Amino acid sequence: MSQTKVRRRITIAAAAAATALAAGGILFAGQSTAFAAESSPVGYASLNGGTTGGSSSTVVTVTSASALKSALSSSTSQTVRVSGLITISGMYNVASNKTVIGVGSGSGITGGGLNLSGVRNIIIRNLVFRNAADDSINVQTNTTNVWIDHNDLSNGYDGLIDIKRGSDFITVSWNRLHNHDKSMLLGHDDGNSSQDLGHLRVTYVHNWFEGTNQRHPRVRFANPVHVLNNYYSNIGSYGVASTMNAGVFVERNYFENVANPTVTQTGDSDPGNLKVLNNYRVNSGTEQVRNGASVAAIPYSYTPEANNTVKATVTAGAGTGKI
Repeated sequence: MSQTKVRRRITIAAAAAATALAAGGILFAGQSTAFAAESSPVGYASLNGGTTGGSSSTVVTVTSASALKSALSSSTSQTVRVSGLITISGMYNVASNKTVIGVGSGSGITGGGLNLSGVRNIIIRNLVFRNAADDSINVQTNTTNVWIDHNDLSNGYDGLIDIKRGSDFITVSWNRLHNHDKSMLLGHDDGNSSQDLGHLRVTYVHNWFEGTNQRHPRVRFANPVHVLNNYYSNIGSYGVASTMNAGVFVERNYFENVANPTVTQTGDSDPGNLKVLNNYRVNSGTEQVRNGASVAAIPYSYTPEANNTVKATVTAGAGTGKI
């Protein structure tokens, strides 16, 4: 290839990247542009071999609880398309190598939730979660490489997206969480350091927390956790909590009507470490920080969105029907 053609390709790629950033995108290593509907995960779920989900050539569409339960637990690498709002009871186990995706903007699960335990390589996208009797999405027991993206979650009994028990390499992106108390737990118990230290690495990016109360996320032990370019609106108790010597980097988020954007202690847990950078605050309180030098460096390359554009980007792109 001639040098002229190489230069032209570089110039075109740079222009596309600049356009994406101006529109509210994030550039991560290996991506030329990024939009509200990424075709693959950014952040931690892109590491450790990546997160590809189930086979796109083996596809099953489910419309009933029994069919959903069977498809999720199958040992086959496959894509499970959920059509309609399916009522289930309890937690349905999801086996490794699955993509679970809603059809349209109103498909999903009500009455129960999804349990990911000791599995790997799972994508959960474009699903509505309502009225779970326990957690809406529970990621536990050394589960790795999970991408939870573009879902709409509310009115669960316990957590909406809980990640615990040594799980790792997870990205939570473009989700809308609303009408709920305890949104997202990262690390379930103060006494679980032996399993959790060195794990629980999660990227939270471009999520919309709308009128929720606490745990956005609430972190134990993990270091570093990356909370980037999320929009917090009308939060009750607090935004982000770092406890049990965790290390959390809260970067370029948009806090609106949030009295306590970040806290370094909650409940009976020991305090954690928390570093902030260029968050945008509207009618919101002061951020708590603690020993920011103890927050480890983020291990992937990225270019964040400007903090003052996050609200518009997230409200336009988060939730179902956007992929």
